[in-house]
Amino acid sequence: MKFFIVTSLKEYQDDVCKIFRAANIHVFSATDVIGFKDSQSPNLLADWFASGDEKFDSLFIFSFTTDENAEHALELIKQYNEENQTPFPIRAFIVPVDKASY
Repeated sequence: MKFFIVTSLKEYQDDVCKIFRAANIHVFSATDVIGFKDSQSPNLLADWFASGDEKFDSLFIFSFTTDENAEHALELIKQYNEENQTPFPIRAFIVPVDKASY
């Protein structure tokens, strides 16, 4: 099992949902986040959002899924980013799940 995590601008929500469907990920959760970067202090998220004091309406979408589905979704997101060349690419992460309560 993998924990598949995606962050993107809110405008890309429909595209991310299409990617999840294409990767056979039908159960997921999403939450709104506001991303920002204050260039005056060091930050662990320094490369996460664009520089400056701007704020961005973003999404944090995640799912517990199979290894195959997570890998497929990651490849689809890489392909999406290559084809769209946006300054705000969709970011995806695959995190292994060592144990679960069920």
